[in-house]
Amino acid sequence: MKICVFQLIFVLLQRISILFTMEQLYILSNRLVEDVSMTYQRYLNSTIDWNEHLIGIRGSRGVGKTTLILQHIHANGWTAQEALYVSLDHVWFTTHTLLQLTEYHYIHGGKYLFLDEIHRYPNWMQELKNISDYYPKMHVVFTGSSLLRIDNTIADLSRRCISYTMQGLSFREYLMFEGVAQWDTISLEDILTSHASIATKLTKDIHVLSHFVQYLQKGYYPFYWANKSTYLARLHQVISTIIEVDIPQTESIEYATTYKAKQLLSTFASLVPYTLNISDLCKTIGITRNQLLRLLDMLERSALLRKLYPEQGNIQSLAKPEKILFENTNMLYALSNEIEIGTLRETFFCNQLSLHHELTMPQRGDVLVDGKYLFEIGGHNKKYKQISGITDSWIVADDIESGIGHKIPLWLFGMLY
Repeated sequence: MKICVFQLIFVLLQRISILFTMEQLYILSNRLVEDVSMTYQRYLNSTIDWNEHLIGIRGSRGVGKTTLILQHIHANGWTAQEALYVSLDHVWFTTHTLLQLTEYHYIHGGKYLFLDEIHRYPNWMQELKNISDYYPKMHVVFTGSSLLRIDNTIADLSRRCISYTMQGLSFREYLMFEGVAQWDTISLEDILTSHASIATKLTKDIHVLSHFVQYLQKGYYPFYWANKSTYLARLHQVISTIIEVDIPQTESIEYATTYKAKQLLSTFASLVPYTLNISDLCKTIGITRNQLLRLLDMLERSALLRKLYPEQGNIQSLAKPEKILFENTNMLYALSNEIEIGTLRETFFCNQLSLHHELTMPQRGDVLVDGKYLFEIGGHNKKYKQISGITDSWIVADDIESGIGHKIPLWLFGMLY
């Protein structure tokens, strides 16, 4: 009889604990939503179909995933009782489960659940599947590392989940954040066919090139506006955290592997664009071929590096890429002592096009887009010699505000998203 009484008391105390700490989560959610800035909103906000039952948003650390979902809650005027925001790294989840959170929110009238940093929660795949199955009227949005494999999980979330990838700021968005210009996105096809008239119109009242130079250095991550003077130092810390925290949380690797990952980044920082020599690089880092290719795969999925494969080549995670680039130009400035201008241009071009297009390494020229459009990237004096006679080929020229014919200004590709 005493045991039953003690068990009853334990259950009651546990429920009181859940109630008390849940109230704290609701208070925190309301505070964060109320405080979020609504001045500017990212491209992805208008792209997402927010009516879907289960939505996943992947992206690198620092690109603005948290702000995106807080802004969505704020814009709809929801309170936490209707739409609860929680970060899965909150201490509450050390003693409670995601299913307990969902059940409490549901029976108290909640309709929307926004789960940030989902990769911080150990059993997220299975419990999200259960939530999707058991709470069909609950709309769930979750964010996580770009390393997440939503389409390749044991819980088979791909059939239940609509997945989106979030990048850092495009050049267009940077100009908006800086208060310089409010421009609509422009498709690649429109740029190729009408770039001269588009560029002339956009640059009528704005000297765009000076802003472009600043963007290449410090304009990719939204946290730039929190403290501009410490931006590159903070970016360096973000890169370290991705390697030391995010990758180990999603991949089964040991500390020695994270050290090798840092060695790789350091090597590429002095050599990119890096035409890959597997044997030399394995010898330099002290790892096997398979270990090297797996590391490259992890670094690309974590949005630190970009791999370019040869045209009609084997685009598999453990296939040899033709060239290695950093994911964005700001990383070059954070990690490299000297910036090679050709590398900078290629990095920007590939970064801006990669969101909606497939990029490969052609036999002639610098980048082949969607297996069809060939681009040679260079300065304002770049000639057509290397791509002469090739249909659907263009020069992408830096240091020009507008182009003519098949010569397009580099900055204009920053209008794609």
